[in-house]
Amino acid sequence: MTINAISLPPASGQPPTRLVAVLHGWGADARDLVPLATALSLPDCQFLFPNAPFPHPQVPGGRAWYALEAGDFHGLPESRQYLQDWLLSLEAQTGVPLSRTALCGFSQGGAMVLDVGMGLPVAGISSLSGFLPAKPLVSEFPLPPVLMVHGKQDPVVPIQRARQARDELVALGAKVQYQEFNMGHEIPPPVVGLLQDFLAGLGRLPAS
Repeated sequence: MTINAISLPPASGQPPTRLVAVLHGWGADARDLVPLATALSLPDCQFLFPNAPFPHPQVPGGRAWYALEAGDFHGLPESRQYLQDWLLSLEAQTGVPLSRTALCGFSQGGAMVLDVGMGLPVAGISSLSGFLPAKPLVSEFPLPPVLMVHGKQDPVVPIQRARQARDELVALGAKVQYQEFNMGHEIPPPVVGLLQDFLAGLGRLPAS
């Protein structure tokens, strides 16, 4: 599988000091969350928006990280390897190490950043309306801080799945910041503000 990602350089015009990789949801594509780069106002960050590797079965032009329609999560191992290899290649491309790279994802993208990010020495993980697609693996690296945000009225990913993911991550020893909003399956301005604070806080952490 080839890697296809939209890359936006830092708004500062300087070389990036941090990376933020943002993963779209099921049926969307890399362009879907590009407006977040402006909304988050992190001028030292390079933003990367990868396309999921599989075509969506119903949405023309849409992409999928793995199959949901049959309930068997077909393609998850391939996407997991795809993301791991891509993330490990970024330092050579950008000069920014994983310790200064944050992962963010929405819905199925939020599931993927939790699934892959817990096993890599990334700066932090933010999962918006996400879940755990599989039992998280214990990492050899210190677990990154995690932000999880979910809507109490989410009709797509039930709130119980987010709470279960939170509890599993806490049981592993992860530091999880978890917040629920009176919203559905979406990213409204209050969530963007919370995400901005989380990512800005990671920028103040020393690189390991």
